[in-house]
Amino acid sequence: MTVSGNQGFNTRAVHAGQAFEPRTGAVVPPLHFSSTYAQDGIGNLRAGYEYGRGGNPTRDALQEQLAALELGTHAYSFSSGLAAEDALIRALTRPGDHIVLGNDAYGGTYRLISRVLGDWGIGNTPVDMANLDTVRSAVAANKTRFVWVETPSNPLMKITDIAALADIAHDAGALLVVDNTFASPYLQNPLGLGADVVVHSTTKYIGGHSDVVGGAVVVKDAELADKIGFVQFAVGAVSGPMDAFLTTRGLKTLGVRMDRHSENGQAVAEWLLERPEVEAVLYPGLPSHPGHELAKSQMRSFGGMVSVQFKGGEAAARKVAESTSVFTLAESLGGIESLMNYPSEMTHASVKGTELAVPVNLLRLSCGIEDKEDLIGDLEQAFSAIP
Repeated sequence: MTVSGNQGFNTRAVHAGQAFEPRTGAVVPPLHFSSTYAQDGIGNLRAGYEYGRGGNPTRDALQEQLAALELGTHAYSFSSGLAAEDALIRALTRPGDHIVLGNDAYGGTYRLISRVLGDWGIGNTPVDMANLDTVRSAVAANKTRFVWVETPSNPLMKITDIAALADIAHDAGALLVVDNTFASPYLQNPLGLGADVVVHSTTKYIGGHSDVVGGAVVVKDAELADKIGFVQFAVGAVSGPMDAFLTTRGLKTLGVRMDRHSENGQAVAEWLLERPEVEAVLYPGLPSHPGHELAKSQMRSFGGMVSVQFKGGEAAARKVAESTSVFTLAESLGGIESLMNYPSEMTHASVKGTELAVPVNLLRLSCGIEDKEDLIGDLEQAFSAIP
């Protein structure tokens, strides 16, 4: 079928890039493992395919799907989220350029920008993205190429005004990059709010089953797309065919999964809010969250990620993290199974001692699609283990 931007999200998720195979009529496009392609004469390529690094039909199908769901025109699928970010930065920045990013950015992103690309001459300034005057000053103070934001942020669940940041970036001749991993394209479409680039760890909600690692960059400008595509081809951190196939399969059910993730996240957050052991619940679906109204205006729902801080400090957080059975203590997020993470020593250990350090009394919960009563019951028994 022909897919258009006027169709609903779930229709596009199921059908974009997924035309049936014409020879047999197979409704699931075949998985293409070939590393190279026969040519009909020198330089006469069949459907543009030459070599697996430059193009693969399974990867191309995923990229078409990603672009359709993020309201972009071009998407690129990478071997990991950090590979996607690295290619983006190297494609569109040069030594001497600067990146203004959130002071609660994902630790791996900050490590890449600061410790890897910093040696290449890329500067950075972490700021509070909620303070637009601070952002504006930081952008003006340097040769800023990117304003880089996560919303909701990882793991402090801060909500940032995408449209306002886009205006600040564009006024300075910079680009706004939004890491949309936590929200997913089902809950939020930054390109439609003025952002220039969207990045994802497709490992998370897009893949959705904790069985594939990947990343993506989506844009709506052909010139930017050409530059990113060249680096992807030249450097080669592409997603393999099986990874692309699994990611496509996960993406087809993203909408129905995110509805359940959001329902469970809301239920868990409301339960946590009533617990005497809890110091703070960080979830944008709560009216008490400082970004609640903004999240309502730029998201369709609030997702499955909940962070919680304990009055008992580090000891209480560690005890709960090590006492659950439905929630699994593990890195990552966004899968159908519920995961629990202690960011200070796990996902954000690389930013300890910096202004991006995560509070030691904080746990990050990725609420899966299990029955919410079982998630709450698991947390209740874990809370009983707090000294």
